[in-house]
Amino acid sequence: MDKVPMTVRGEKLLRDELETLMKRRPIISQAIGEARELGDLKENAEYHAAREEQGICEAQIRDIEYKLSVAQVIDVTKMENTGKVIFGVTVTLIDVDTEDEVQYQIVGDDEADIKAGRISVNSPIARGLIGKMLDDEVTITTPGGQKEFEITEVEYV
Repeated sequence: MDKVPMTVRGEKLLRDELETLMKRRPIISQAIGEARELGDLKENAEYHAAREEQGICEAQIRDIEYKLSVAQVIDVTKMENTGKVIFGVTVTLIDVDTEDEVQYQIVGDDEADIKAGRISVNSPIARGLIGKMLDDEVTITTPGGQKEFEITEVEYV
């Protein structure tokens, strides 16, 4: 079983979600019990809805528990900043053609949120940046074609 990289923030979010789901378990069980008391289960919409909700909740719990079991939590704040782009760092880039500045944190697949500036370690941009150093110029093949960036800052935050 391969380990999957995850940031400290990503692990905390998963653990919080798991805790929320665990608190919903008894509430769902109680709803099933109350719906069962209403009588005929074949035509009992409340019962079927509660059972469906229970199935979804249990599937989410199993999914999160699996993700946490294969997670390799990487805390870059405890590492020396060598200027090298690795998983978990926040990197600032300047588009060589347009002079536009962008900043991304390289995170695990489940944590990726492009609007928040977090990109998956498996994305084309992250794959092109991993292993590069501060002040390097990098050519990255994106869905929109090839782009050239200069790495202007690498933060281990």
